[in-house]
Amino acid sequence: VARQGLIDHADSLGATARYGNGDVQWLTAGAGIQHAEMFPLLNQEADNPAELFQIWLNLPGAKKFAKPHFAMFWDNIIPKMEIKDDAGKLTKLTIVAGALGDETPPSPPPDSWASQAGSDVAIWTMALEANAKVSLPPAKEGSLRTLYFFKGKTLHVAGDEIPSRHVVQVEEEGVLDLINGPEPSEVLLLQGRPIGEPVAKYGPFVMNTKEEIHQAVADYQATRFGGWPWPENDPVHGPVPKRFAKHADGRVDEPT
Repeated sequence: VARQGLIDHADSLGATARYGNGDVQWLTAGAGIQHAEMFPLLNQEADNPAELFQIWLNLPGAKKFAKPHFAMFWDNIIPKMEIKDDAGKLTKLTIVAGALGDETPPSPPPDSWASQAGSDVAIWTMALEANAKVSLPPAKEGSLRTLYFFKGKTLHVAGDEIPSRHVVQVEEEGVLDLINGPEPSEVLLLQGRPIGEPVAKYGPFVMNTKEEIHQAVADYQATRFGGWPWPENDPVHGPVPKRFAKHADGRVDEPT
């Protein structure tokens, strides 16, 4: 979730992309993909700030060997919502995954857990004006909600005061009330129903058993997940700040 700055993507399947400033790249690793994320220093006269969230979403065992896939959600197609409270204070929401009200974001990659019926996955960012109040609809029964309060001074979550730069796991079902403090705040909300399977992990590999981890490492050592078709390990895509995505099948798309 690239909120500021640009990111250059290249992967072992031959795909490339330059995205940022509100764009989202959704990559499903599946059976295995190697990729580089570079931060091109396009402005040679000043800083090149970047701000992003990298969110890892597990796959159920039945999808662990799905074909790798990436999708680009350009900023202009990601739904935005504005909610005013009774005092006229504004909360702006960006809806990356999980419908909210009448707003439905683009579909995640087909084998992602977020595409499976009943997963209840939501990824929303919220920007609250000082003293703004907002009520979020309930998650489905059995889902977990986690709030990352990353900018602001104080925030009341379901009646409890939370200081800045804290993580809150919400256990209560029902409507979730947020009341902001005296400064503008920003919050990342992650939500979903747990997959409910064993997890084994090593480095970037996430499987269900240690034996599967050993096999994943062996597969990478043998094939590098398709090889590396680029002359450098850290490719960047030139000096022009044009955003694009070139997929492994040769298809190219750009923001409109």
